[in-house]
Amino acid sequence: MEQRMKLISQWATVNGQWLSSLRGTKPDCRTGWLAVCNKFAIILMIPILMASSCNTKRESSSAESVSTENTAGNKISKPEFSPDSAYFFTQQQVDFGPRVPGTPAQLKCAAYFEQKLKSYGAEVVVQKTKVVVYSGKTVPCINIIASYNPAAKRRLMICTHWDARPFADQGDSAVGSPILAADDGASGSAILLEIARQMQKKQPEIGVDLVFLDVEDYGQPEYDLNQKQGDFYCLGTQYWCKNPHVPNYKAENGILLDMVGAKDATFTYEGVSMQYAPDFMKQVWNTAEKLGYGNFFIREITDPIIDDHYYINQMAKIPTIDIISRTHNTRSGFPKHWHTHQDNMSVIDKITLQAVGETVLATIYTF
Repeated sequence: MEQRMKLISQWATVNGQWLSSLRGTKPDCRTGWLAVCNKFAIILMIPILMASSCNTKRESSSAESVSTENTAGNKISKPEFSPDSAYFFTQQQVDFGPRVPGTPAQLKCAAYFEQKLKSYGAEVVVQKTKVVVYSGKTVPCINIIASYNPAAKRRLMICTHWDARPFADQGDSAVGSPILAADDGASGSAILLEIARQMQKKQPEIGVDLVFLDVEDYGQPEYDLNQKQGDFYCLGTQYWCKNPHVPNYKAENGILLDMVGAKDATFTYEGVSMQYAPDFMKQVWNTAEKLGYGNFFIREITDPIIDDHYYINQMAKIPTIDIISRTHNTRSGFPKHWHTHQDNMSVIDKITLQAVGETVLATIYTF
């Protein structure tokens, strides 16, 4: 945690002038409120609005196409995202149990992803390695990359983490035991699976890489006061940045999905995203608004989070944004169920899955 504080302090100091220009006030890294969460969060002030809800339980067979506009205003056809399928894919992951690195659930879920992605016509690369977590323990790490139109030079990367937090460290119920991580892990992966299913039906003109990142959430729990030196979150991402699935891999932009399935989720202009890819972030939010999801995608700048996209921007040099749920109603700035046993299927909402999934799918076909 001390190392993370140092990293965050350095980031905020270097970028204080940039944040000041966006917000009109200068953040003070020495005296400002820093809530350093287990996503490496810097949360100084987080005003946010709220959204809506729903449910279901099977993979949809819908194959309809809908029209949208590209950046030039031309109508193009794209497949229709199915929230039913995304909900089903979320449930399938949760049914494996907590997808904690080093458990049977991790292996079962990785095999499920590989089988599904291959069945949806992707060229699949599975990266297997081992990483050292905060406790000094070595755990297996499995990154899975599904590529469409692999020969295309113009590429868009969509990524998410798929592992589950090994221990609840927020709230007061069953602290220390693994969580199901329906929202914080499974929801983003479910949206990527549904996007893969739809891209099989209509190949996009650009190249698309869907990247499922492991061992994101194995950082030191808040109840462990024996602070360790090191950078122990987003370990699968750090490995992928150093060892991309394709030598010298490059994408024009990237989108990270994190906690994108809960009822009443809202997504803001997150600080790191706005530093590295402001125009692209505004483009995605514009797309959401045109689709009728402006109540989910809020045009409000919030403070930076050091999440997987931080390393992708810093190490892989791919301008990447983070679509992540934020709220003004908790001290952490994350939803109430974050890193608790409340992060189960009861919080997952079809309308939120549709808002994010349809926005990302439209972005792919208008990129």
